[in-house]
Amino acid sequence: MSPSRWWALPVVLVAVFMTTLDFFVANLAIPSIRAGLAASGSQAQLVIAAYGLAYAAGLVVAGRLGDLYGPRRVFLAGLAVFTLASAACGSAPSPGALVVARAAQGVAAALLAPQVLTLLGALYRGADRPRAFGWYGTAVGLAGVGGQAIGGLLVAADPMGLGWRACFLVNVPLGLAALVLTPWLVPAPAAGAAGAARTGAAAGARSGGLDVLGAGLVAAGLVAVVLPLVQGREQGWPAWTWPCLAASVPLLAAFARRQRWLAASGRQPLLDLDVFAAKGFASGLAAVALLFGGSAGVSFVLALYLQEGLRLGPLAAGLVCTALNAGFFAASLRTASLAGRLGHRLPLAGAVTLVLGLASLHHAVGGAGAVPYRVAGALLVTGAGMGLVMSPLVSAVLARVRPARAGAAAGVLGTVQETGGVLGGTVTGTVLLGSLSAGWPAAAQAGLAVPMVCALGVLAVLALTKPARAPAPACA
Repeated sequence: MSPSRWWALPVVLVAVFMTTLDFFVANLAIPSIRAGLAASGSQAQLVIAAYGLAYAAGLVVAGRLGDLYGPRRVFLAGLAVFTLASAACGSAPSPGALVVARAAQGVAAALLAPQVLTLLGALYRGADRPRAFGWYGTAVGLAGVGGQAIGGLLVAADPMGLGWRACFLVNVPLGLAALVLTPWLVPAPAAGAAGAARTGAAAGARSGGLDVLGAGLVAAGLVAVVLPLVQGREQGWPAWTWPCLAASVPLLAAFARRQRWLAASGRQPLLDLDVFAAKGFASGLAAVALLFGGSAGVSFVLALYLQEGLRLGPLAAGLVCTALNAGFFAASLRTASLAGRLGHRLPLAGAVTLVLGLASLHHAVGGAGAVPYRVAGALLVTGAGMGLVMSPLVSAVLARVRPARAGAAAGVLGTVQETGGVLGGTVTGTVLLGSLSAGWPAAAQAGLAVPMVCALGVLAVLALTKPARAPAPACA
């Protein structure tokens, strides 16, 4: 492979770093956003949920767009939208404008995610491929570990008086640089891959192209679930919330029926629902949804509790939160070696560690004597549990699907991850904000009860599920 292709790697990974960083940075900036824009609790939740919800709904479509129009072209489109949306976030004059801009960021992140994986797979072959994907994992890990500390630093430093806005505006120069460099440094997929993409595009054209109706149904179904959960508590659960929640069932059912009809008629569905026929795949997805829901819930509790409950500054709060991601990163680096010793029991061991970490965190935030170093210690164990369970769990879920359906399975998995995160963060926020009258320690403990239930659910699913015969090896 030409050495010049390695210049493409940092350009592609800038997109990975920005989209991962943006979730953690926004979490840390929530208290400053609430103060700066006079945002309500539900509006603050929507700032986080809008990104994850748009990302989840967009993933269903983004992979198909890459097949139709080519991964580099869609990658450039995603970069452009993400950069513009980041500028809109940083200049938002109201909570509503910020929520809309965050949703646009989520759509752009969804456009980028599958194209990054496609480009890495097409540009790097043989022994170079593990190295490239290793750097991909490092970029995700570094964004996770440093995200909240970077957010705290930006808010505390207040560059040019921007405050929380700097957390979003920092993406603009990075995005512009990547946009300029991509045409020069990121080649189009090699002839074979390009030919396959063109073949896929032609097939897509013959089969009706993008399923716009299906995309609308799944997006509407997800919004019908999340919107009433976010807005209902603050508005006293008005009458519209219940029909809205109920509407999600027929909308998602209609999406499923349409996908089956498209597949049966020889057309290309957005999601190949036959992947659910693989034994243990659905239960594995349930564990993934619970895991990501619990993770998002912990992040939301910490963002508010550390700054508004313990009265820490944004930088100090970011450093405490870094313990969670540091534990995750350190444990993830050990999954490959531990998998050799524990085999299929590794996810179960990780789930037990996660439950113990959350139990210690629940204890650490209770009472008036809570101190940051105890919270950080509990977060380190919690993060380690997440790191031990996440990689082998995802690997085992995908191992249950035949290689011919691996792409569809990965799309379903990504959608479940993001949807689980949105719902977990939303439900946790609803419980936390609804318990504030009892004081911050009690509210934090109430909020953390949701991630604890999620972790116990993961443990139960893993304990009851028979391991795949040949699970893919976990890797850092």
